[in-house]
Amino acid sequence: MDLEYKLKELKHDYVRIQADLEKVESTGHNTDSLEKQLVDIENEITETKNKIKQQK
Repeated sequence: MDLEYKLKELKHDYVRIQADLEKVESTGHNTDSLEKQLVDIENEITETKNKIKQQK
């Protein structure tokens, strides 16, 4: 998979999960799993950006 495309997908997923998190948070429910997903995506975004830098 193209790294630039993967980065765009990850950013899209991050925004989507962030919106879900806000909805769940507003209802007072537990947000731990969504917060973990955001951290995982943040790490994957960082890794992907580093791979892109290495290619240049």
